[in-house]
Amino acid sequence: MTVKVLIVDDSPTMRAILSMMISSDPEIEVVGKADCPSTARQMIKELNPDVMTLDIEMPGMDGLDFLEKVMRLRPMPVIMVSALTEAGAEATLKAMELGAFDCFAKPALGFASDRSQSQVLIGMIKAASKSGRHRPLFRSRPAQNAAPAKPAVSSGYRPKPGSIIAIGASTGGVETLLALLKDFPANCPPTLIVQHMPPLFTASFANRLDRMCPPKVSEAKTGDPLVPGHIYIAPGGERHLEFQNAAHGPRCLLVSDEPMSGHRPSVDRLFLSVAKNCGRRAVGVILTGMGQDGAMGLKAMRDTGSVTIGQDEESCVVYGMPAAAYRMGAVETQLPLPRIAAKALEACA
Repeated sequence: MTVKVLIVDDSPTMRAILSMMISSDPEIEVVGKADCPSTARQMIKELNPDVMTLDIEMPGMDGLDFLEKVMRLRPMPVIMVSALTEAGAEATLKAMELGAFDCFAKPALGFASDRSQSQVLIGMIKAASKSGRHRPLFRSRPAQNAAPAKPAVSSGYRPKPGSIIAIGASTGGVETLLALLKDFPANCPPTLIVQHMPPLFTASFANRLDRMCPPKVSEAKTGDPLVPGHIYIAPGGERHLEFQNAAHGPRCLLVSDEPMSGHRPSVDRLFLSVAKNCGRRAVGVILTGMGQDGAMGLKAMRDTGSVTIGQDEESCVVYGMPAAAYRMGAVETQLPLPRIAAKALEACA
């Protein structure tokens, strides 16, 4: 069945570029192009699109305000198309909390001929059309009168010396990681994370997590010591994040190398480094995402004695990466998202 897409962007050039990229797949049809939210609102009623791409910065009502209204009045899968700027990254992360399915870095002029990026956008659209999930998993403001959440571990939690947690995520990972890491205590085991995101977005994402979660969260740098109470996010775009056993203790290592499993940074690359250096002292977690990055690395971790956890299908935005790992025999335990933090932390206690 053909996927119907509505493009919303105030730039006629950008609408044309996105349309060209999307229309290269015969299974997707661009049914409309809107230059503002008011036009888009009418097109949604008339054309009933399956997926919408949405610019963040537009005249009148901006993309975030429009997204909030769409999610409240006519929930549908939305892919945010954002400029590679700090402001664009912050706004996109907010959009993911509001319920956007995924984000795509706004292409430059002449970029439509880049087949690899066209395939990334096409893959997002197809996954979005099949997801059936258009509401955020995480709310930064708890409901009034809501009972306090039960902590994932007791107040006396202490991680084993040398223990480490490695996590991989892709589509849907922004909200999923927020929901997961808010249950981590301030003295959690050192935690390394690869989340597939465009360059510049990961620094804003790390800052956002740092404000909302008990541990310290930062974008990883080569040489960062891996210490309890700290979570390290792989920078997007150009380098892989690895675990390194150095003379003065374990460190983060950023490696400039070819993509692995179609990604850089790659979840497989992180997991393989942890399998090589940590074995039974490590916990590997594979979360929501398209494709199969992380499956091979998680299998290596399990084979060396690590505890391995996969997010279950029901709680995933996209049951792709966890499914691939499960089929490969890499997942020791499959759990719904609300139970993963406690399992990972207990394995390191």
